[in-house]
Amino acid sequence: MRAAVFHDKHDIRVEDIPEPTAVGARQVRVRPYLCGICGTDLHEYAAGPIVIPTSPHPLSHAAAPQVLGHEFSGQVLEIGAEVTGVRVGDRVSVMPLIYCGHCYYCRRGLNHLCPRMACTGLSWDGGGISEQVVVPEHQISVLPESVSDVQGALVEPAAVAAYGVDRTGFTSGDSVLITGAGPIGALAALYAHASGAAQIFVSEPNARRRALLDALGVATVLDPLAEDVPEAVRALTGGIGADVAAECSGSEAGLATALVSLRSHGTATQVGLHVRPATIDPMALSQRDLSLVGTWCYPVYDFPRIISLVATGRFPVERVLTEVIAVDDVVTGGFDRLLDPEGDAQKLLVKVG
Repeated sequence: MRAAVFHDKHDIRVEDIPEPTAVGARQVRVRPYLCGICGTDLHEYAAGPIVIPTSPHPLSHAAAPQVLGHEFSGQVLEIGAEVTGVRVGDRVSVMPLIYCGHCYYCRRGLNHLCPRMACTGLSWDGGGISEQVVVPEHQISVLPESVSDVQGALVEPAAVAAYGVDRTGFTSGDSVLITGAGPIGALAALYAHASGAAQIFVSEPNARRRALLDALGVATVLDPLAEDVPEAVRALTGGIGADVAAECSGSEAGLATALVSLRSHGTATQVGLHVRPATIDPMALSQRDLSLVGTWCYPVYDFPRIISLVATGRFPVERVLTEVIAVDDVVTGGFDRLLDPEGDAQKLLVKVG
């Protein structure tokens, strides 16, 4: 079968590999339809291996070369003998996190913090940019008819964005600042709007991304290269500042902007992944009673809630999509295009099956 396989930095190959063999008692064989290229995938391509193991993973025993893809929708082809929650033929979205179920964190429902956690498409025998993949039953969420395959493939990044907003302690009626208008930032803006934000501000230096975000019609879009974002936010909030902020750029400048733009006793979450250390002013946290909270992935049980919100039409995740590309174009038309600082793509899906 055809698959996009990570071998090393700047070495992703679309090649023929063997189909997965036996399906375990509590496993499901899925034919992926559409799969997103994530920022984590881009980091692996540009500077990896980072997350992808080069020796057998302690939980999954997987190691590079690795079939990529952890944001995908598809159809169930086969189920194991003990699977009860899904049937052959169901359209599904796949939550890619795999956890031990026995550690301190798993026993407290914090499975996404399992120290042995693996991830389909990064540290598992298979991924979503392939014609078939076998995954544990707990990863499967059935899509209702009202949710499309495109939307199903965007549930995973939508869950990341939603968790980034939720961890601020956001409540309906709050004002929200989002720094960075990439796919996660755009989805965070859509989620905040769906959840009842009174005001949404998005700071983004890239003109193309500002235009894409502005077209969503849910936020005031600010250019940090042309205006003082904290001053603009205070001016639009009666001199107070944003109630909460989600930092989605993974940049030191974005983090600084988020913290300075908050009202006193406000909360910022760090959602975007930093590839190098960032400097902050701890005194500002103390003097203004601010909270800075990290986020990692999302609760593993959140997919059904996100899917239900998408099904209502209030969370139109498909609006962040730039284009669907063919699997044979995944490197030049996908990874290289998304890494181009002057590129025109925000979110790409790869058509697999």
